[in-house]
Amino acid sequence: MKIVTWNINGVRARIGNLTHWLTESAPDIVCLQEIKTVDEQFPRAEIEALGYNVETNGQKSFNGVAILSKLPFDEVNRGLPGDDADDHARFIEGVFSTDQGALRVASLYLPNGNPIDDERKFSYKLAWMARLERWAEERLRLEEALVLAGDYNVIPEPADARFPENWLGDALFQPQTRQAFRRLKNLGFTEAVRSVTDSAGVYTFWDYQAGAWQKNNGIRIDHLLLSPEAANRFSSASVEKHVRAWEKPSDHVPVAIELSLQPA
Repeated sequence: MKIVTWNINGVRARIGNLTHWLTESAPDIVCLQEIKTVDEQFPRAEIEALGYNVETNGQKSFNGVAILSKLPFDEVNRGLPGDDADDHARFIEGVFSTDQGALRVASLYLPNGNPIDDERKFSYKLAWMARLERWAEERLRLEEALVLAGDYNVIPEPADARFPENWLGDALFQPQTRQAFRRLKNLGFTEAVRSVTDSAGVYTFWDYQAGAWQKNNGIRIDHLLLSPEAANRFSSASVEKHVRAWEKPSDHVPVAIELSLQPA
């Protein structure tokens, strides 16, 4: 089973790229971030025509997440618990039946947190990460295959940036941010890409500015975390970097994993 995360950076603007990629890559489950549309305007017909079930948690012009799945949804949950006042559409969770039991997949779009001297924005980022940690700890108790997939807006290590020194003042690379990501992983998750390679130069995001793509001036901020039950079925991880060279691309690229699971 192929599960992919992709910050699409505007699904309606890139629906052509998305449908082409779905046909080319043939994922089973896709977690999208920054769909940037309300649920009613999500281009579901084009995606459903390719055999996918669609669930969204949208927001006008900003944020927004979705899950596309060839498997039927058994359950869908929208919004990260822990703050009733948080109206940002950054979280959606789907549950599916497989031959090994339940598979639980969350599509996550963590706050950027910049600028760090804006205490409100950076504090919101850290508070959101703390809520995610509490939620994940509870979900791990279910002892199910669980995949947390998304744009974490976290550069975990210096090797995850072409020029880490350029990110020292950025919320994505602050010590508190990286520590929060480590705390989440240390609950018992396997970070898929780093479980197959420790090489530098593996990036998932290239800015639109200053020729970042052409210069390979990238960072790795899109991650898939696997519960022990998912890690036991894990077989591969890959970054579909070529998509960044397409016309009218997102600044992120798809990151994929393969799990040895079959639909129930």
